[in-house]
Amino acid sequence: MNSTTLRILTVLSFALAGAAYPQTDKPQPKLPTTPLTIGDKKLVAEVADDDAERETGMMFRKSMADGESMVFVFDAPQHVAFWMKNTLLPLSVAYISPTGTILEVHDLQPRDETPISSKFDSIAYAIEVPQGWFLKNGILPGMQVQGLPPLKRQ
Repeated sequence: MNSTTLRILTVLSFALAGAAYPQTDKPQPKLPTTPLTIGDKKLVAEVADDDAERETGMMFRKSMADGESMVFVFDAPQHVAFWMKNTLLPLSVAYISPTGTILEVHDLQPRDETPISSKFDSIAYAIEVPQGWFLKNGILPGMQVQGLPPLKRQ
């Protein structure tokens, strides 16, 4: 499968997943949280671990404090793509392996519906933070995230 076909399938899967959930213009309620540590930096992460929570993510949220984040827990390691439909805040996302290693970091622009695909097909987690937080805190690919929730399947 070439990258264009994969990208089209990713976009379609987001569209189809979105069709299964009620469309709203309100943010989802705050999700349960877990503490995460990367190096000596700490985050409090809302845990999005089902389809509806992952699909809604940070949509329509108007603020995210320094040190807050959202961790997306996937059912199994996979290729992922994030976009910013209805997301009002500039964010950065880290794509993370099943062992907690940060593989990639990308900046995301508000309301940009262009999917940002992972280069790897072994992404088990993604962490969104206020844009620039990873850079400001010296968080780079290769670093380990401690405290990630367990995967449902491996």
